[in-house]
Amino acid sequence: MVFSKGKGTGFKGDGIIIFQDVAQAVHGEKIMKKAGYEVRLIAPPPQYRAGCDLSLEIDLAQASAIEQLLREKGAQYVGIFPMMKGTAELSDVIKITDFGQWTMVRAGNMKVTFDKTSGVIVNSSGGGCPDIPYLYAELVDKPLNKAPRPKDIGVTLCAVMMDKAFEVCLDLWKGSKK
Repeated sequence: MVFSKGKGTGFKGDGIIIFQDVAQAVHGEKIMKKAGYEVRLIAPPPQYRAGCDLSLEIDLAQASAIEQLLREKGAQYVGIFPMMKGTAELSDVIKITDFGQWTMVRAGNMKVTFDKTSGVIVNSSGGGCPDIPYLYAELVDKPLNKAPRPKDIGVTLCAVMMDKAFEVCLDLWKGSKK
């Protein structure tokens, strides 16, 4: 049974799900969002970090239902805990730069640049993660509305941050078409 539905803004949970790696966290996020839960990717507290890690912020009152859902879907996770000191939001600082014909959106170190008229991605860059060249090959020269989401094809924190930039690019381009 799902208690919280919808895509809210400013969600603040009081629980955290710790995952072994980024791919597991992104998979867990997809499962829970598809089931209607409000969740948010955050950085885990230092004692649980092993590199490019993510965790999920949740409503702790839903922990039992979430555990059941994750078990049913075969999702792997370390555990569900009350929110801990040391957790941090992913960079919510988005910088938009207008280059005339192109717009570049930066989220953290990750950048996506698109042609304002056609919506075609002309560049993606940043980070030092191993999936960045693959993301570049899959995104560049594709229209924003037909390109794959970086967090759906990448497996690192860089892919998650590039997805934040991609989402803003898509919103900007759709907004300019109205």
